[in-house]
Amino acid sequence: MTIKEYVLKRKQEIKQYVSCMQKKPSLAIVQVNDDPASNAYIKGKLKDAEELNINAKLIKLPQSTTQEELLTLINKLNNGDNYDGFIVQMPLPNQINEEAIKLAISPKKDIDGFHPLSTLSPCTPKGIMNYLKYENVELLGKNAVVIGRSNIVGKPMAKLLLNESCNVTILHSKTKFEDMANYIKNADIIVVAIGRPGFLDKRFNYKPDSVIVDVGISRTDEGLKGDAIKDLGVKIQTPVPGGVGLLTRLALYENLLELTKGK
Repeated sequence: MTIKEYVLKRKQEIKQYVSCMQKKPSLAIVQVNDDPASNAYIKGKLKDAEELNINAKLIKLPQSTTQEELLTLINKLNNGDNYDGFIVQMPLPNQINEEAIKLAISPKKDIDGFHPLSTLSPCTPKGIMNYLKYENVELLGKNAVVIGRSNIVGKPMAKLLLNESCNVTILHSKTKFEDMANYIKNADIIVVAIGRPGFLDKRFNYKPDSVIVDVGISRTDEGLKGDAIKDLGVKIQTPVPGGVGLLTRLALYENLLELTKGK
């Protein structure tokens, strides 16, 4: 099943679940940037909410907003009853410390799953893992390689794979090419998230029955490109666009529903 088909199926299940709830779930999206990628992503999130019959509101602040002003709003959202959860869209302007903002969001309202005490997984790794399980990708004892070590994707992705008893290796910009080639050659699952268009290419050898999950998306003169070139001859390779981005948006609403359980 393609990612688009899988997401459509899950959306129908979520919509049915929401229709049985006494109160419609609600979320707020706080934006302090005018980043084109963020704008497109938020537009997609609002469209998803409409399809799922979930209340979603965009709170767009000027780019001149101070850290103190944003923290005041976060405190209001943390303690208010208007929204079951909220996210602060990254990136943030230079005058605002992203880590301070992530820590300020209450774990009870943090649907991005970024807070250290959050019971939820960050949306991109969660969405990927749910899709791999749906596709019955064998995880137990398999060699998984994660390329990229960000706190949003790389590290939490490695943690989720470890939780499924994979043998996990994290590679990054300082990994020697020959070492990287060796790990990739023996990998059953490869998750690449470094924002370098076409990084995974024919320089490397891949197992024919391996899975490549392409998290990267970069705007180039030739259009949107992933971190892997197309058609690397593996069993499953997620497309860009129309791949992991859809899984991430889906996981956001799965996280929201987890926070509303018992309410």
